[in-house]
Amino acid sequence: MKKLFALAAIAAAAVGATSVQAQDFPSGKSITIVVPFAAGGPTDRVARDLAEALRKPLGGGTVIIDNVPGAGSSIGAAKVARATPDGYTLLLNHIAMATVPSLVRNLPFKVESDFEYLGIVNDVPMTLISKPSIPATNYKELTSWIAANKGKINIGNAGVGSASHLCGLLYQSATRTEMTAVPYKGTAPAITDLIGGQIDLLCDQTTNTTPQIQAARSRPLP
Repeated sequence: MKKLFALAAIAAAAVGATSVQAQDFPSGKSITIVVPFAAGGPTDRVARDLAEALRKPLGGGTVIIDNVPGAGSSIGAAKVARATPDGYTLLLNHIAMATVPSLVRNLPFKVESDFEYLGIVNDVPMTLISKPSIPATNYKELTSWIAANKGKINIGNAGVGSASHLCGLLYQSATRTEMTAVPYKGTAPAITDLIGGQIDLLCDQTTNTTPQIQAARSRPLP
């Protein structure tokens, strides 16, 4: 499962700016990066690092992070799709851009045509973690424990269609186990509930799982 990766793709609203506007960019206006997940999650952290890195080449201009979570990232993506296509509103998303069209009906945007894709920002591995009280220390022990507690185990995720959601589904498919999925509006609230014992498992990007493992607030399952 650690080999499963999420691609964080950054996209601007559909191109429509004139060449004159392009020459003047960014012309003193602030740039907004929309993160379609809750603050504190891995995509949010990448966005804040990206914002800091952009400030210097943009002449010290303001880069704002706007967290718009919900509906597997489609609410935030829709906001960017509706934005004026001048390059000042960006979307930082991951694999959800590919999965949402098959999971959410009547999307208010078209993934293929309503965005101008700019490139890949990072490539992050995934880690399966548990709350510390679970009596399993590796993949094999976990699979046996889940089988022995069929119908009682839940696994959180950062939202329907997110990388963590797909990671959990792949784990269940590979091990032929069943767990109750608990979707959140981002990784941060899911990790909070994992630490608090409200959920049993979470599979998510190492951007956020590593600090929890190092602090012994969660347990990695290799």
